[in-house]
Order: sequence, then C-alpha cells, then structure tokens
Amino acid sequence: MTSTDTTPLFTVQQAIEFAQAQFGLPRLDAQMLLSHACGLPIHDRAWLLAHCDEVLSFETQARYLDLLQRRAGLEPLAYITGVKEFFGLQLHIDNRVLDPRPETETLVEWALTCVADTSRPQIADLGTGSGAIALAIKYSRPDALVTAADASADAIAVATANAQSLGLEIATYVGNWCAPLTDQSFDLIVSNPPYVAEGNAHLAQLPHEPIAALVAGKDGLDDLRQIVVQATEHLKPGAWLLLEHGFDQAQAVQELLGNQGFVSVQSRPDLAGILRCTGGQWPRVK
Repeated sequence: MTSTDTTPLFTVQQAIEFAQAQFGLPRLDAQMLLSHACGLPIHDRAWLLAHCDEVLSFETQARYLDLLQRRAGLEPLAYITGVKEFFGLQLHIDNRVLDPRPETETLVEWALTCVADTSRPQIADLGTGSGAIALAIKYSRPDALVTAADASADAIAVATANAQSLGLEIATYVGNWCAPLTDQSFDLIVSNPPYVAEGNAHLAQLPHEPIAALVAGKDGLDDLRQIVVQATEHLKPGAWLLLEHGFDQAQAVQELLGNQGFVSVQSRPDLAGILRCTGGQWPRVK
C-alpha cells in the first residue's frame, strides 16, 4: 500500500471483517494480526472491542494489509507476530523452528503423568526446536532436570532464548537425537520428530517451515526408528519413551517400540480424537 492508494481507511471492526471476507481468516487470527499491526500484544482483544469504531491510521492499515498478504501466502501466524502460546507459555518463534502445534500439548500432558511420582526426574526432549515441550515440562515441574537437544544450532539458539525469557533453566545440546547425551540416563525421553513422508502433498501447505524438521524418509518413520533404537541406551529401568507422530502412524510406532523390547506400549489421542502420541516403558529387568 503506497501514498497513491485510494483504499479507504477501515475502522477496527471493518478491518477484521475485511480479513474474514477477503482472506477467509478466522476472526481470532484477524484480531491478532490487527493487534500486531497496531503495536499491541496480540491477545489484547479488549482494546479492539473498545475501539471497534476507531478509524485506522494510514500507516497501521498499510502494515495490516501487508500482514494479511503474508498470511495469505501460508506464512504461519507465529512467524508473522513472532510469538506463540504453548501450554500457557508465550514463546518467541521464527522460521528457524517449527510453529508449535496445539496437539503437541498431548505429549506434554502424558509426559507429566509419567513422572508424577518421581522426585527430581531427569527428562530429555529430543529435537526440541523452539524448546516448547522442554520448557512446558520444566514450567510444570520446576524440580525436573530437563535436557533439550536438537541437530540445528539455530533451533537451540531459539530454545535457549525462550528459556532465558521465561526464566526457566534447562540444559541444551546441539546434536542429532541421542548423540549429545553421551553417558546420561533419564527417567523420561520425549520427542516430536519429523514424521512426514517425502512427497507428501501436505508439504505444499507448509512452504515457510524448515523442511528438515518435517520430512523423515519415504515413509516418514526414519527418525522415529533412530530414536527408538538410540533411546534404549539412555533410559533408566522403568523409564518411558514418548513420541509424537502422524495421524496414521500409531500402529507402526507401536510395532517399532514393541520390537525393540519396550513394554506397556500404548497410544494417546489428541483433543480431536486422533492417536497423536505413542509410548512405551523400558523394562525394569532385562
């Protein structure tokens, strides 16, 4: 939008309705983008409601229309605004890491259950990305000793910055899956690894997210296979390995765990009823 544009200036209410009608955005997304364009916290809907008839400035409307164009180009809302709420925590997010999904909170909830009776549990989050899972666990269990690892130094930089911003202490390592854990052992290992198959049509809807954090071989299971094998060297007797996976991969991941010697293998659904996470317990006696 330039100074020669004849686009009429919207009121706050009209701007939100425009985003819904012309871009098909959910009302909440439109409100968050408008708040961001106005320089407000993205969840400050109270201001928008109180000023619904206020006319936007030229500069604010220009910023807003630019944000709408970016969203129309499938850029995640979290990349545009730079923040994402996960498990009650506000994380700083950019295109160095995946945009954390709400369904991943299922993995966090299960993880907390697994260590509910363990004092000062030692927990590792593999492929931590933004640090969402590791930080949600640490926030919920301040006594936990949480380790976060990722093959991407950029991802670890994001996770470390989030930890500092939230005042949560975690140990971070750069390295692929269990490689940086050396001789450490844990009461729980969790991971939300890449699990999309090469050539999956859904990838076209994710052009802005790091491909290495999404794709895992021809069947999407390459990284899950590595984790299941490697984790056995770092789990205490009776410890759990919990894995997030694709909507149709629960049975395959159950088989990977069972074939590796895990017991009590089971899957958990997300809020949509989709089996989203699968885990198993390392035997207490081998």
